[in-house]
Amino acid sequence: MLDLQAVRQRHILNRMSDKKQPVPARADPAPVKPQSSTGEIDAFVRQARTLAASSTGSGRLILALDATMSRQPTWDLACALQGEMFDAVGKAGALKVQLVYFRGLGECRSSAFVTNTDALKQLMTRIECRSGHTQIGKVLAHALKQTAASKVNALVYIGDAMEENVDDLAAKAGSLGLHGVPVFVFQEGHDTGAEKAFKEIARLSKGAWFRFDRRAAATLASLLSAVAVFAAGGLTALEARGRPEDRLMIEHLRGGRK
Repeated sequence: MLDLQAVRQRHILNRMSDKKQPVPARADPAPVKPQSSTGEIDAFVRQARTLAASSTGSGRLILALDATMSRQPTWDLACALQGEMFDAVGKAGALKVQLVYFRGLGECRSSAFVTNTDALKQLMTRIECRSGHTQIGKVLAHALKQTAASKVNALVYIGDAMEENVDDLAAKAGSLGLHGVPVFVFQEGHDTGAEKAFKEIARLSKGAWFRFDRRAAATLASLLSAVAVFAAGGLTALEARGRPEDRLMIEHLRGGRK
């Protein structure tokens, strides 16, 4: 008789492995460019939802990504910066992070809230950009639903475009502001329509808007770190750490900008 416990352990280890699952051999042995297929994304969702979330976390942060095709050229940079943000929260207190992304034709996915950010970083690198319209409204609605169930301390959104009704987004952003969920928007590129909408989302939610620029990678990583510290411990934690990026974030949060 098979050892069922051993089989189950091997199954769990295989699912948590960083390597892709083997696929049946094909007649055509030509190499295929690595991509996140529908099956891999389903595996991403299943795996992310099984990651254990610590019950001692002092804050909850949603990290939302536009994974449409226009983001492909700087996707690796985005993943690196977000990875640095995850690493920066270690000394700020336990922080639960949820990864959300959208792409393609209506595809919008989320992980569980987890404290194992290394696992989230690995999952994040498996996402490949695909053509599609923005789904920012879904992200904001998701954040509202999550904070209604259990307090969300901040939402970080990284994107470069906006193809939705601005008034609808503004209404959701205002609701997030009333629920104490500031949205920190990091805009890639210089699309003026997107910039106007993103700044309005940040203003109504009592968050902040920043430019996402390859030339300012170090600054962005610091700002993302400040967001993570805020989500973990609020303004008190930012004031206690006292770095330049923390003081800048405090100024934004207190409405010190025009």
